Amino acid sequence: MTDSPFVVSCEWLFEHLDDPQVVIVDCRFSLADPHLGRQQYQENHVSGAYYLDLNQDLSSPVGEHGGRHPLPNPIELARKLSAIGVNSQKTLVVAYDDSRFAFASRLWWLLRYLGHEQVAVLDGGFSAWKKAGYPTTNVIPEPGIGADFVSNIQPQMVVDIQAVKNRKDSQEVALVDSRESDRYLGIREPIDKIAGHIPGAVNYPWQEVTNSAGYILPQQEQRDRWSELENAKEIFVYCGSGVTACVNLLSLELAGIHTGKLYAGSWSDWISY
Repeated sequence: MTDSPFVVSCEWLFEHLDDPQVVIVDCRFSLADPHLGRQQYQENHVSGAYYLDLNQDLSSPVGEHGGRHPLPNPIELARKLSAIGVNSQKTLVVAYDDSRFAFASRLWWLLRYLGHEQVAVLDGGFSAWKKAGYPTTNVIPEPGIGADFVSNIQPQMVVDIQAVKNRKDSQEVALVDSRESDRYLGIREPIDKIAGHIPGAVNYPWQEVTNSAGYILPQQEQRDRWSELENAKEIFVYCGSGVTACVNLLSLELAGIHTGKLYAGSWSDWISY
């Protein structure tokens, strides 16, 4: 367990289940079966948790460009956050999934992009929570009352294809591909129409941020992992569609490196041109 403000333990969350300043969000999702996460939530979830869906809530509809998971409309997302009881700059949001932060970190990144720093992911995810014997339920909580989430977008946290094209070969910029190495190398491409990677990108697979059980690796290991890039003025991070790249952006923050930026459209946007 890291001592970071961005990651909380199951024990900590259990002790704060009744804290009105904490809102829990279930982010479970399956790219292979887009309805599975919501079904799992309806069957069983952390007591008091709300559900936000990667496709419906944490992304916009897909267009010709912009990738498979374009960033959500900030006004819409702010409305949804208000509805689950999140107050700007006050409420601590704890996001969890069962996929080694693949989807929880998307919400973590989005909240910070909307100017809300009070957000953490649950170490070990739902499996760790169940294993520890903490309470779960199938009861859907009532909407939050009287909460007001106001977006304060941080445009410096994101880059588009033009910025990537223009600056990726600069000495001051590192371009990071977050996908598994066989997708980076173009050996296997299960999702996108074209295999390979953006020229000049280096590969840091997102799964390396956690151990196989979904627990975050210690802070020093996060630092060591990024040691070759720590002097870059900007680190552009992408994956297939801008989702699992957020796990690497979480890792960079844990390592004390604050120069990471999301190429939101990622590989699926790059190959659309």
